[in-house]
Formats: sequence, structure tokens, C-alpha cells
Amino acid sequence: MIERRHLGRVSFAEADDLQRALALSQHDYVLLFQHPPTYTKGVRAKEEHFLISPALLEAEVIQTDRGGDITYHGPGQVVAWPVVSVPDDPGAGRAHVGRMEDAVIATVRGLDTAGVLGDVGRLEGYPGVWAGLDSVPHKIAAVGARTMRLDDGRRRTLHGIALNVSVDLGAFRAIVPCGIPDKPVGSLQSLGLSVDDEVVEDLLGRELAQRLGTEERVARVERARAEMTDERPLIRRLRKAGVDLENALPLASRKPEWLRIEAQMGTEYQSLRTLTEDLRLVTVCEEAGCPNIFECWRDGTATFMVNGERCTRNCGFCLIDTRKPLALDPTEPARVAEAVVRLGLHHAVVTCVARDDLDDGGAGAIAQTVLAIREASPHTAVEVLISDLKGSRRDLEVIIDARPDVLNHNIETVARLQHAVRPSAAYHRSLTVLARSAAAGLVTKSGMMVGLGETEPEVQVTLSDLASVGVQIATIGQYLRPSARHVPVARYWEPAEFDHLAEYGRSVGLSHVQSSPLTRSSYHAREALDQTPVALSARR
Repeated sequence: MIERRHLGRVSFAEADDLQRALALSQHDYVLLFQHPPTYTKGVRAKEEHFLISPALLEAEVIQTDRGGDITYHGPGQVVAWPVVSVPDDPGAGRAHVGRMEDAVIATVRGLDTAGVLGDVGRLEGYPGVWAGLDSVPHKIAAVGARTMRLDDGRRRTLHGIALNVSVDLGAFRAIVPCGIPDKPVGSLQSLGLSVDDEVVEDLLGRELAQRLGTEERVARVERARAEMTDERPLIRRLRKAGVDLENALPLASRKPEWLRIEAQMGTEYQSLRTLTEDLRLVTVCEEAGCPNIFECWRDGTATFMVNGERCTRNCGFCLIDTRKPLALDPTEPARVAEAVVRLGLHHAVVTCVARDDLDDGGAGAIAQTVLAIREASPHTAVEVLISDLKGSRRDLEVIIDARPDVLNHNIETVARLQHAVRPSAAYHRSLTVLARSAAAGLVTKSGMMVGLGETEPEVQVTLSDLASVGVQIATIGQYLRPSARHVPVARYWEPAEFDHLAEYGRSVGLSHVQSSPLTRSSYHAREALDQTPVALSARR
């Protein structure tokens, strides 16, 4: 089965890192997305084919390892990258390109029922897909790929198709597109066919899945849309994502027995609270209203939150303060390290608020905290739980270079609910952060909530995607609504269902899955690391 993933608008660097991580997995994928304005150079690109100096272009210029010359990508162009296995023989790449071209041709012909584009197909001697073959040929799709042979003998594909739907054709005038000076570039729109990008993307994904593998047919259930009674952006996003708000659980509904926690404010709880107040530290345990605070604090374990206590994002599930953040406190790393020493922690967890207001997203302060703990308590394992850093590879590498024992970034929910639940983040971006961290040799971890309106198959797909990009540890817990302004609880998952999810996660390659109604990102963190086979030492 080929998994289709619709990623939205993605930078070339993020998409490239994600496809390479997925290429190492056992699953086949078709990634569908659009790029911001970008020029890419293939392995046979000639610099003289830039008619305007690259330094003067208002777009990124990227060297790639695909075949071909220079082309342009931008909004209004549907990009499709199949990441699939092909036979390990010299002709596999050419055959794969042929199947991709067939998928594009079938897509365009299926959309152009009136025949306004003329004859659509291949133009002998020229790569890609062309329209107007019976009059003036225009190139409407660039097709280029490469294959890579893995150590296990499999040959996998990278890169793929760029189909012009409504892209700005003026951007192509800065180059000799694909090294062809005497043939014009066209788009579906410029040649007379008006169609939504999303329609093209969906049909192209289906055509590719049919030609490159067997796609599981899942019937789509049509949802009756009730009239909006709540105009909050959160509610609009949830309805658009297909969440059944009419049958969501009321805020005051009684929780099942397995979600009821007895407060245990013993001496350990009180002493840790005194310590955090003394050192002016913030714990996510308190800020996020974690249900495990009494158990963890009783055992002398806490998750320290750095970079302040105010977040620049406004996720629909989170209780963290979202007022304007304050300046960073340069003494914070040392104070966290002192708390680790005074508590005698064997495993310290350091998390953070999102700080999109900072040039490095707060990465430098997190790295400093890791190094401060290492210096003060060399035998303490350090786990960090980070934001997506807006997809910045540079900022992520600052944290990677500090070599935490575990790098945790939560994907939070399934792909369908991402924008509704955390509008400033993205499913593909979280996978890319995790892929980059795993590729750097770190033990990589991610977590998600259930009870937001997802289905069990969607959770299974998410676990499979996490395993595919190299995640070793996953956590799954029940979402609990902090207040009436947060996402409603769709339902409470039962303990047996969490057990089944853990079994599934392990079956797709995750080393350790902590799954229970009360599981949170840092719950039993030390035990999870102890039970995870580590091929490369994160301390190295």
C-alpha cells in the first residue's frame, strides 16, 4: 500500500529531509505539496541557463541530486514526490519516470473533459509532459527523479513531478527552463483550464498510487455541516477538519474511573515545590496542569520548562500562558542545573515554550541548559522536549550539537487535525524535525494525544509515520480539556484501546511505546530510555 501525505506549502529543505528519512523506512509514500518560490538545479544544470543572476532572484536557489537542468517551483504548482521501492536494475529509474509521466497525463486528461488543452502527452526527444501537441506544444510538467540503493539491497526513489496548475509563469523567464530554449512553458490555467490546486493534487496522488502500488480504498463518509453557532477561529477550524462538535463531551462531564487522580501532597511534593520556588524555576507539570504531578513529584521527578513561561503560539489544547513573552533570563540554565543536583536526578527532562519571537527560536538557551546540567551532574541523562523551531535546520543543529540523551518533539495529533488543533505548526514539519534528529544519531521521541476527534486508523498511520522517520520512543495519552475555551473532548479512550495502540506501535518498529490514559510526554521517561536499544550513544 502506498501512503499519500498532503503536506501543504513546504520549503525544499524540509521536504528533502523528510523524503530521505522516509526512503529508509519499509513503507512506500507519495508526498504532495507546493514550494515557496524556489529554483532547483539538477545534476546536469548549466549556470548559463540562469538568465538573471541567482543573487538577484527573489527566491531560493537549491542544488539537487535529481536529473535534469534548472526549473522553477512556486505557489500554484503541484509537486509530487513518490518515495517507493523499484527493482534494483539500471532501467528502473527510467521506467519509474515513465509511470510518473503516465500518471500526470491521466490526471490532466481526466480534468480536461472539454479538450481545451489539446493533445496531452510526451514530446519525442524532450522530457516531461506537454499540452497542445496538436498545435503549439507547451511544457506543463517537469518530471525528474533519482534512485538510491540502500544497504539492505532495496532501491528507493526520490524527487518526482512538478505540474503547473496556476503558477506564475513569469518566474520561468529568469531561466532556460529544463535547458530547453525554444519551447514555451505553460500551465493548466494559462492554456485555458481553470481548476483548483487541491483537486489536481488529489487526483494526481490517486493516479500515482494506482500506477506505483496498491492503494487501500477507504470510503469517504460525507459529513453534514451544521450551521455555525460558534464563530471562534478554533471552532471553525475544528468543523472544517470534520470534528463532530455536536456530540463532544460537555466540559463538566464526569470522567471515567481510570482518569480520576487523588491529590497526594506529601513531603516529597511539598519539598519539590519549595525548591522550584526557591530557584525561581517553572515546571510544565504546574503550567500545563499535568494529571501526573502528584505521582511524579512524590517520586522526586519534575520537567523543567525553560525560555520563560509565556508561549508565542496558541494551541487549542494547551494551558500555557500566551501573553507577550519576556526577555530570556541568562541565569536560568545554571538554576536548572542546580535543581538537578539538589534533587539527585538520574534523568532530567527539560522542555520549553515556543519562542518564535527569538532569532534562534530559543535553541541556544536549551543547549546551554543541557551543557549546564552535564557539567554539574555528568551522570544525569538529559532529555529535551522542544518546539519545531519553525522548521529551521540551523536552530535544531544547535540543540543536536549539545547531544541530549533524548530529543523529544511532540507531533501531538493526527494529520487531519493538525491545523485545527495547533495552527502555527504542521504535521510534515514535526516529522522533519524528528527525522533530522534521528539522522544525527540521537534517541528520538514523540508523543500524541487521543480524544480530539481522531480515529484509530489515523492514530496507527501517525505511529507508522513516526517509526518511518526514525523515532524510537512514543507516548500516547488521553486529552483532557483544560477550560471551556479549549478543544472539546470527543471521547474518552478506554485502557484496552491504549494497550492495542502500544502493540501496534511496536509492530511497526517503535522500540518503546508508553500508552495509557494518563500518559504524558515525560511520564516514566527514565524507564522508557532504559528499555530502548540505543545503537548510537547520544552522549558521544
